[in-house]
Amino acid sequence: MFIQTEPTPNPDTLKFLPGQEIAPVEPLDFATPEAAEGSLLARELFAVEGVVRVFAGADFVSVTKAEGVDWVHIKPAILGAIMDVLQSGKALFASDAGDEAVEYEGEAAAIVKEIREVIDTRVRPAVAQDGGDIVFQAYDEATGVVSLHMRGACAGCPSSTMTLKSGIENLLKHYVPEVTAVEAVV
Repeated sequence: MFIQTEPTPNPDTLKFLPGQEIAPVEPLDFATPEAAEGSLLARELFAVEGVVRVFAGADFVSVTKAEGVDWVHIKPAILGAIMDVLQSGKALFASDAGDEAVEYEGEAAAIVKEIREVIDTRVRPAVAQDGGDIVFQAYDEATGVVSLHMRGACAGCPSSTMTLKSGIENLLKHYVPEVTAVEAVV
């Protein structure tokens, strides 16, 4: 099995492309070893000393290392863990009911639908190329503020704040005039 590796804009995150489907339904973000409890793949990656975050996209895995850890020292172990898990034939992730979504009504529901469409069609495909993901978290109808969750390579990326404010906020304001600002949530 050959696993291609690509850098991301976040120097602490590498994107691993094993040439097969990883998370076909929805990207999954594991910010801590505790969050990885239901994932064989994420658990094995967190077992590599120096790994601090795992993000599984449709056909890639982004792995974030701790500051001060050199990729030269942990990359072989990460490649081995990914290869072992994929070749085991076991389920990569436990089935999960997912997060509870907030229900919006009336005009707010229409606005949220527009926001989600812009994010899903214009933002997520672009950031997925860099090994990350940005998902809608909430919309405050009173203030016009959109809250987004940065995942994968986007979480902790030095350029994510600029991307969020200069790129995504301007894009959303253009397509959805009710949006006044965009903020990242943890």
